[in-house]
Amino acid sequence: DERKLSGPSASTSQALKKIGHRGIDPTGETTYKKTTSSALKGAIQLGITHTIGSLSQKPERDVLLQDFEVVESIFFPCEGSNLTPAHHYGDFRFKTYAPMAFRYFREMFGIRPDDYMYSLCNESPIELSNSGASGSLFYVSRDDEYIIKTVQHKEAEFLQKLLPGYFMNLNQNKRTLLPKFYGLYCVQSAGKNIRIAVMNNLLPSAVRMHLKYDLKGSTYKRRASAKEREKAVPTYKDLDFIQDMPEGLSLDADKYNALCKTLQRDCLLLQSFKIMDYSLLVGIHNVDLACQEQANEEAGAGAKGQVQKALYSTAIEAIQAEVGHMGSMETEDRTGGIPARNSKGERLLVYIGIIDILQSYRLAKRLEHSWKALVHDGDTVSVHRPGFYAERFQKFMCNTVFRRNALKTSPSKKRRAGAGPVKRAAGSGPSLMTQASSSSTAQSPLCFFFNTTINRFCPLSPVMLAGRPDLLPDTIPQRNPVASTVETAISSLGSPRFLPASRLQPNTRGESSNKQNEEDSTPKG
Repeated sequence: DERKLSGPSASTSQALKKIGHRGIDPTGETTYKKTTSSALKGAIQLGITHTIGSLSQKPERDVLLQDFEVVESIFFPCEGSNLTPAHHYGDFRFKTYAPMAFRYFREMFGIRPDDYMYSLCNESPIELSNSGASGSLFYVSRDDEYIIKTVQHKEAEFLQKLLPGYFMNLNQNKRTLLPKFYGLYCVQSAGKNIRIAVMNNLLPSAVRMHLKYDLKGSTYKRRASAKEREKAVPTYKDLDFIQDMPEGLSLDADKYNALCKTLQRDCLLLQSFKIMDYSLLVGIHNVDLACQEQANEEAGAGAKGQVQKALYSTAIEAIQAEVGHMGSMETEDRTGGIPARNSKGERLLVYIGIIDILQSYRLAKRLEHSWKALVHDGDTVSVHRPGFYAERFQKFMCNTVFRRNALKTSPSKKRRAGAGPVKRAAGSGPSLMTQASSSSTAQSPLCFFFNTTINRFCPLSPVMLAGRPDLLPDTIPQRNPVASTVETAISSLGSPRFLPASRLQPNTRGESSNKQNEEDSTPKG
């Protein structure tokens, strides 16, 4: 008993457990590289306020290649200076990477400098509890617009190298599911470098996510852990999705095609940069379930007020241009979810985006894949060569996760689609339904129509056949079989119509009968 009292408690040891650089100090506050979360947030706000203010004094111009390599630095002493205010976060240095290039990115997405600074610096951002396996810290701005994420040194370095290609891709196509980076910064404090990236928020807080998935297209250890399942809204993985939704998510044909086209374009870009191990984050809001739950009025009021400012930042905008034609779901136009349905026919809003793209296929990843391939099927592990990874990722998303809605054509439409054009012969009165010709001959075809005056099939003259290549040639059918066929056709269709040549019996009465019928029918025609 004495040993139990003197040693650290289980709860304390659990609280002090570290995940990567993320930890918890004895007071219970989150730390990152031994810097408290509150001090880090304050430093970020002071730094962004200064860099946006100084950037506004620089004239606008085109982005140059050397702009991607520029790093601006400013020192923030506790007592303040001529350029910086006094603060209580400890001395730190704030670095801004490629400020001119990121200013261009923000302008491209319609983000004004004052809006950007107000969203991040007017109020303290909210820390998200889910840090992920990497141990990164996540913050979301109070207006739900931006995500602030700590990134590792290699990831920040890779993003710097990626910027010129990222710039070129955004110029060519602004509609993408790739992360939209709005800034890359570094806080130097107590001898540590804490690098942060500002990007778009994929999952709006105002909309309740009933299900959330992190999908890679891999099946090796791709199931949510028991600890993850204990959360209020756990992040499930590939095997969970296959088990929970074997029929996938049904989209309208135009949205399905636009989504797959966007995924193909994005994966091609990621493959060209040898990027892999990325995921598709999928958040699902069940509209019908939300109506049944009757969410409180405050949440509903919040959803009405949350309209993202950045252009092309919502899921529906990222895959297609049309935003206003999305049915009667009220939250669609405001939050940008993609309308879908599950196997039960319930209405859904789906929020998607590609995440974790700062993973290059370097030596460490090659060794990781080789080791996993020895103990498991190499084609099913998540760490794979970029080309194969992109192909498997697309196939899984477009064949398993998302499905095209099957078009249900009414019987009348099928009948009209299967039949040829309806034309009216001059002076004949009733409309004649024709069938497309399956063969053509060098000589003049002999075609038939039902003459109501003499109640028999008669051949059409060459004059009547002019402009009618769609009628099938045949010989004169026998009288008795034709009569029964005609009665069936008239009783079922309700009006005299042409019948397919395959249903007409061959003539056994000779050529004279053809001439006689032609003479009888020509004046009628």
